Amino acid sequence: MKDLLSVADLTGDDVKAIINEAIELKNDGWLNILDRKVLALVFEKPSLRTRVSFEVAMMQLGGHSIYLSPSEVGLGKRESVPDVARVLCRYADVITARTFSHQTLELLAQYADVPVINALSDAEHPCQALADLLTIYEKKGDLRKLTLAYIGDGNNVANSLLLAAALTGMNFHIANPEGYSIQDKYWEIARDFSIESGSEFFSTSKPIEASRGADVLYTDVWTSMGQEAESELRKSVFDGYQINESLLAAARPDAIIMHPLPAHHGEEVAVGVIDSPQSVVFDQAENRMHVQKAILARMLGGLEYPLANSTGLRYR
Repeated sequence: MKDLLSVADLTGDDVKAIINEAIELKNDGWLNILDRKVLALVFEKPSLRTRVSFEVAMMQLGGHSIYLSPSEVGLGKRESVPDVARVLCRYADVITARTFSHQTLELLAQYADVPVINALSDAEHPCQALADLLTIYEKKGDLRKLTLAYIGDGNNVANSLLLAAALTGMNFHIANPEGYSIQDKYWEIARDFSIESGSEFFSTSKPIEASRGADVLYTDVWTSMGQEAESELRKSVFDGYQINESLLAAARPDAIIMHPLPAHHGEEVAVGVIDSPQSVVFDQAENRMHVQKAILARMLGGLEYPLANSTGLRYR
C-alpha cells in the first residue's frame, strides 16, 4: 500500500494485518525498526491526538518527525500542493497530512513519490477508524457480527467507520437528522464490501432505533472544524442526538461508548458519560498511536524486522 487516503484503499485482510501488527507493536513498546526514516506532518488544522500520536509513534519506532504548521506551508496558497509534494518527498520518507479538502490529499499523493497518509480530511478519517477497530477488538474479542450504532452527523468519521465495518463483518447502524446523512457513494462502496463480509446496515432518524441491541455506541461533535458558522443551527438540528442513559438502556448491557474527541460534554454526550465505566474513549485515543505505528512500519518496511514479543491476541 503506497498511500492511505481512505479506508477503501484497504482490503479486509489489510485491516486484519494492521490490527495484528498494532497489537504486537503495542506489546513490544520501543523498537528501532525505522531508524533513519523521516515523517513529515503537514497540518492545515490544529490537532492534539493526531499530531502527538504520530510523532510519538515515529519516535517509538526509532524514526524522526517534522511538524509543519499551516502558516509554514500554506498549502495551495503560499505554495502549490504539487510543489509541496515534490519538495517534501526529497526530504521525507512518508507524508502525513491533515487537510480541509480531500482533494488536497489526492494531489499530494499524485505528486509525491513517497507514501501519503490521511490524518483527517473533510471526506474521511481512516486512522481514527482503524484505531476504533483495534479498541473494539480488544474489548470484545472479535468484530464480526457486532453492531456499532453511530449517533450524529454523517461526517468524515462516520464515512470511515461505515467502510471499516463493511470490510470486517461488523454491522453498522446510524441515526442522523434528514440532510446530515452519509453520502450515497459511501453506502455503495460499503454494500460492495458487505457482499464478502456479511455486514448489515441500518439508517434511521431515530437514535433509539439505531441503539437497540448495539454493542458499541459511537458519537462525534455536532460541529466539526470548518463548520463554526453553522454551530447554532447544528445545535438545534442535532438536539436529541445525544448518547445518554436512554440510549445506553436500549443498547446491550455490556455496550461500550466511543468518541474520537474532542468532546462537547452536554451536547453529543451527556455530562458524565465519557467518565463512565462503559466508556473506552481514552483507550481509543491511545490506540491511535499503536495503529499508526503499524501503518508506518508497514509502509516503510519496518515489519521485515522480527518483533521481540509477538504474544498479543490475534485477530483472524
